[in-house]
Amino acid sequence: METYLVYVDAVRNSNKFWSAKVEGTQVTVKWGRVGYQAQTKIHSFNSHQQAVHKYHNLVFEKKSKGYQKSQPQIDSCSVVDIRKALQILKTLRPYVATRNFNPGYIEALNEYLKLVPTPLGMQINPHTVYRTVADVDHQIQLLTSLLPSPTVVIGQNKKEVQKVEVQMVSLKSISKNFWRNI
Repeated sequence: METYLVYVDAVRNSNKFWSAKVEGTQVTVKWGRVGYQAQTKIHSFNSHQQAVHKYHNLVFEKKSKGYQKSQPQIDSCSVVDIRKALQILKTLRPYVATRNFNPGYIEALNEYLKLVPTPLGMQINPHTVYRTVADVDHQIQLLTSLLPSPTVVIGQNKKEVQKVEVQMVSLKSISKNFWRNI
């Protein structure tokens, strides 16, 4: 049993992760800033049931503080999530092109960072996460390259299509320069 959560608010310089994992009678909790070394705490219990109970309480506590479910940074991502991320990047592109960093841009940026945890350093300036349209386009190209090639299947049913959409792809194949084409 494992959960990975993020809390993102680019305006308030928040880009945090929190994870918990139950292994036997222990709950391992890790937390920190996305892209930085995690802090770790291990809770030990007398039974697996007690560990699971603690795990659920901790997850509930974090979610009630605004943390949202995500996937570990530069680990794996579903094809559906990559497509959502691409859609958000396409939404961000006109804002970056016109240098219009209004609340719509901030909301889209925060949604993107929740979906694809991104190491942005210790000080986030939402106006410079994407300096140019070329930065956005570069990220769109890299994410698009992760999508599986479309295949034509005759007689395909909806269950098979859904199975493909849940397919996971690895972000590990992309270098740490994924987030900036400098």
